[in-house]
Amino acid sequence: QVQLVESGGGLVQAGGSLRLSCAASGRTFSNYGMGWFRQALGKEREFVGDISGNYGTYYADSVKGRFTISRDNAKNTVYLLMNSLKPEDTAVYYCAARLGVLAMDWDAYSYWGQGTQVTVSS
Repeated sequence: QVQLVESGGGLVQAGGSLRLSCAASGRTFSNYGMGWFRQALGKEREFVGDISGNYGTYYADSVKGRFTISRDNAKNTVYLLMNSLKPEDTAVYYCAARLGVLAMDWDAYSYWGQGTQVTVSS
């Protein structure tokens, strides 16, 4: 079983930056693709981006060019660097781990972090 612990959420002004971290347990971290999702109040959970075990990335159109996913397999940690933040980025952000092929649906991911709140003020 993989356990994921997130950190780095908080309050930031529009145009600012924030980096989220997700630390994973286990010695086979590199076998997992790692995704980021977010859920705003009153909205469904949506896909943000994903990074494979060999560092390939894929992003939702809404964050492409602003957000960057990276991972450090030696530290069992995945990161989400968020630049040029907008108020509409306000949401609870979740990291998740998958063993299967990339999919932009939450059901493709087997393990989830607890979520961390990101609030962007205007």
